[in-house]
Amino acid sequence: MRLIAKTFKGLEDVLAMELTALGANDILIERRAVSFTGDQRLLYKANLWLRTASRILMPIASFKAKDADEVYEKVKRIEWEQYLTLDMSFAIDSTVYSDTFRHSKYVTYRTKDAIADRFVERCGKRPSVQVTKPDIYINVHIANEQVTISLDSSGTSLHHRGWRQQQTAAPLNEALAAGMLLMAGWKGQQDFCDPMCGSGTLLIEAAMIALNIPPGIYRQDFAFEHWLDFDNQLFEDLYNDDSEERPFNHHIYGSDASFYAIQVAEKNIKAAGLQKYITLRQVRIQELKEQTPCLLVTNPPYGERLKKGAVSDRAERTTSPADERSNAEINRLYDEIGAALKHKFAGSTAWLLSSNEEALKHVGLRPDQRFHLLNGEIECLFQKYQLFKGDRKQWRSGQS
Repeated sequence: MRLIAKTFKGLEDVLAMELTALGANDILIERRAVSFTGDQRLLYKANLWLRTASRILMPIASFKAKDADEVYEKVKRIEWEQYLTLDMSFAIDSTVYSDTFRHSKYVTYRTKDAIADRFVERCGKRPSVQVTKPDIYINVHIANEQVTISLDSSGTSLHHRGWRQQQTAAPLNEALAAGMLLMAGWKGQQDFCDPMCGSGTLLIEAAMIALNIPPGIYRQDFAFEHWLDFDNQLFEDLYNDDSEERPFNHHIYGSDASFYAIQVAEKNIKAAGLQKYITLRQVRIQELKEQTPCLLVTNPPYGERLKKGAVSDRAERTTSPADERSNAEINRLYDEIGAALKHKFAGSTAWLLSSNEEALKHVGLRPDQRFHLLNGEIECLFQKYQLFKGDRKQWRSGQS
């Protein structure tokens, strides 16, 4: 069957590599999604194992329509009895990219009517609509006049792993954190460090990758468990299979200047059962002692210099005295980050995620690689820095 794994902007290539590793076929990269073919086993495994996906959709119908009434007529023809019974509830989520269809809520409304009317005509009753925790999640996607109706096999977005107990302000999305780590080449082959760890998202995702623990193992529920064709034995076999877990012979270190952040990170790490592999300290990055070579990935504060969503010199600059102080403070912080990287992490590889392009210049290091990612609605740069002692020419000559 044809399946679609949804993801976040910038993670499509990483998701495609994950699907290849799972054994998916006919992989095609799309806009914030990767489509592929697979069987029921792969559908379950994709939900359990994909670190950078937000949900797995199974298309059941595709057609062209010029308005919501035509959507109603064609949705009504789908044999919904294959997927729903009168005792089950359903919810509909619509995504519309079209000049013809301007109101996704109206599309949702007409799709709901089509399903209800089909059951009323055949059975005299209809399944109930339930917005929270329905039995069946139905996804409607419209691009211009092309309509795709899918069953959502995930339910709650897959980035909600299930281990998060608390969070600090603006925590990293778990799928984005995992994508950053995979882009950085992290497999658990050395020590790992996040010196501005916040609620511990990067630390926990790094430990899960290093140990090869499936990210879906902490979740309470997947939507496919309520499907009429759900194979409980197959899912139990996949869920309880720990044959792919591997030893991790290094260690993960996290630190943050905030006492509250360290407390939150401790709770999340404990909930994930990963205390053995992660050590936390409350300390400012400037006060760290010289570190042994490691992979460093961190998400420092961005500040308020650029408007939300902007990573461009054309972005509107703020001009109030308070904003100017904020700009100076954030630039000073990035100065200190750069100094710490140069003097405390020689021999390491560092990756920084930030939306503040001006502040990134204050790191004072030339990035070796740069990727564009989306953190929530904020466009960010994810930059790699190869750290070394001495000057760059000497380091490069030593690598040849």
